[in-house]
Amino acid sequence: MLSTSTARDKPLLTVTMKTTLAAIAVLVLALGWTSEAVQVEENGLSFSLEAIKRLQELTESSGATGQQSPRLRASPGSLCADPMLPQEFLPLCKQRGASASLARLAMVPMDVCEICAFAACTGC
Repeated sequence: MLSTSTARDKPLLTVTMKTTLAAIAVLVLALGWTSEAVQVEENGLSFSLEAIKRLQELTESSGATGQQSPRLRASPGSLCADPMLPQEFLPLCKQRGASASLARLAMVPMDVCEICAFAACTGC
């Protein structure tokens, strides 16, 4: 015996369709926001601006405070062993020249990068 749709089933179907459409809209918006995020490129790899900020915090916190030269602060090689280093940097740490790359990334000017006026920053 075939069941037929009743008037009671139609509101449920409408609610389900609206919920599905809302979920799809949220996913599309989230994808748009993440695809427009600022990325910093170094040595063929791309890093989020948030990861760069965290790297800069690590280099500042592990170095002495005061007017010490940024090059004399925490060595980039030791940063790769730091458990607080964002996971994004692990592929870079495995590459040759990681120390120089991390040092360059730690010196990226955030205010300029946020408006994408820095050549290594993309995604604005």
